[in-house]
Amino acid sequence: MKHLFQKSDKTESFWSAFKASRDIPDTMQYDVVAFGDSPELAKELSELVLHDRKRATTCLYRDIVDGSENVPVIGGYVVLVDGFGTPKAIWRTIELRLGPMDSVTEEFAFMEGEGDRSREEWLEMHRRYFSRQANLQGWQMHDRIELVFEVFEIVFPL
Repeated sequence: MKHLFQKSDKTESFWSAFKASRDIPDTMQYDVVAFGDSPELAKELSELVLHDRKRATTCLYRDIVDGSENVPVIGGYVVLVDGFGTPKAIWRTIELRLGPMDSVTEEFAFMEGEGDRSREEWLEMHRRYFSRQANLQGWQMHDRIELVFEVFEIVFPL
């Protein structure tokens, strides 16, 4: 449940500090994302990352196709911001899978770290979230909607 966020002076500064600490080449690019669909939810979910509970996320494949989301890549870097644009962490994508929403595994639901971390609650929470998006954008939500399942590791700060 992530969405692209605009790069800012704050994210550039955060990224520069990371690059300097790791000798990352200047040519390396990054995305900026926030979780959820409100500043409050983005803050809450970013806190799960900072407390070592959340290590996975999803996005709609349709958002990648229409260009409203960037294509995640294994080895790619993402600056996570809270709902107010404050950088909180940088992650490196370590695993990707394309599949229907109802193909989520217990393991992935646990790694996403939300609620009670069960598959059943994951499905219920994501049905509500993606239904809000479907209502706003005028498409029909269903359990076979294609998602990109992304697993990440935090690389900054440690």
